[in-house]
Amino acid sequence: MGHAAASIRPARAASSPALSGRIRPAGDTSISHLCLILGGLASGETRITGLIENDDVLATAAAMQALGAGMRRRNGEWIIQGVGNGCLLAPDAPLDFGPAGSGCWPVMGLVGSYDFDTGFAGAAPLSQRPMDRLLAPLRQIGTQIRCATGARLPLTLRGPRAPAPISHAVPGGDTGVKTAVLLAGLNIPGITSVTEASPGQDHLETMLTCFGASLAVETGADGARITRLEGRCALAGQIINVPGDPSLAVFALVAALIVPGSDITIDTVLMTPALNVLIRTLQDMGADIEILDPRQSVGEPVADLRVRASALTATSVPAEHAAAMIADYPALAIAASFAEGETRMPVPANLPPEQRDRLSALARGLALTGVDCSEGPGGLSLRGRPGGRGLGAQAGGAVVATGPDPRLAMSFLVMGFASEHAVTIDDAAALAAHDPDFIARMTGLGAEISQP
Repeated sequence: MGHAAASIRPARAASSPALSGRIRPAGDTSISHLCLILGGLASGETRITGLIENDDVLATAAAMQALGAGMRRRNGEWIIQGVGNGCLLAPDAPLDFGPAGSGCWPVMGLVGSYDFDTGFAGAAPLSQRPMDRLLAPLRQIGTQIRCATGARLPLTLRGPRAPAPISHAVPGGDTGVKTAVLLAGLNIPGITSVTEASPGQDHLETMLTCFGASLAVETGADGARITRLEGRCALAGQIINVPGDPSLAVFALVAALIVPGSDITIDTVLMTPALNVLIRTLQDMGADIEILDPRQSVGEPVADLRVRASALTATSVPAEHAAAMIADYPALAIAASFAEGETRMPVPANLPPEQRDRLSALARGLALTGVDCSEGPGGLSLRGRPGGRGLGAQAGGAVVATGPDPRLAMSFLVMGFASEHAVTIDDAAALAAHDPDFIARMTGLGAEISQP
């Protein structure tokens, strides 16, 4: 059910004519995972359109199929026959989530309350990722954990015969642990609760409600969010159109801003708080972005975005916005590379190592492509070149090392659409794994991308 592994090949983006047309980004990754998990667990049939079919999501589909759910794809629609809440089956082999495995933690939580063995496997870097934060609440439930490599994959979980609900507090923004605990609670009698010190994403609460779960969400006097879920409730299959992933929409959005004469519309984008902050930041820089037809889809806010080429000026991102925007810094940095003046992009004090590594790789790529930039403990600052004069990988055909990071790969290809010189990235395999349709979507708007 997964895509074949893509061979390592560079990709080259060159100066492009004005971009035009309408596109819809692939479905939001988080919601795609949840649709497959809850659809596989619910009674009856669930039909899903707009699902992103990247390697991570397909691994989740394969895992739910191994746990007893019926999965088939027909004419772009996924049709799922759920097993019913509490009725998952023991898999015949370990569930393999590959190198990234954003569906691994939710599925670990889901099966953590079932009295059978479930093995989990994955490739690097997933297999190198410590899982202490996730395993601690599972142990509270009574889950047995067999692992020869510390708190890392591969490992095997076995739920207790009589699981008991827990109340668990997670740090702000730790959506992965919250999701795992609440999914475990679906098969535990009584009330499972999670308290978030500062609220993060609430896609799970929305999707649980959509499928018929009984839950309550409240905000405490200290601003913490408390979610209480009633276990052993009945879930019913649904018809779902997954909204477009905002983290993928931003690349088309930035491309239209920097390629002269461009005018595009991006349909049915999930309007997350992070995307709204990014849009406001770009608008403060002079970006012509219209939010059209705001509406609801599966309980989530969506809208269409009309984006036209704009003359941009530099900005300083407020420190209080850094945490919300950090994942979109690569795209923002490309926009700032074409802006007049110096843009400053601070980072949170507790920036995770993987985010720091991405920022460093971003700074190296910007320097290689002619952007005057500097990286320090406080963040990144760069001075743009309006019109893209002198930008691009011009030094002996230099290649930007984006490696396995799809956000870096997409960002530097977008730079090539508007820079004076072409931009070549070292490996387009990350695109195939993360957003298989990225190149086709961008070339459909008129962008110049080739894979020598």
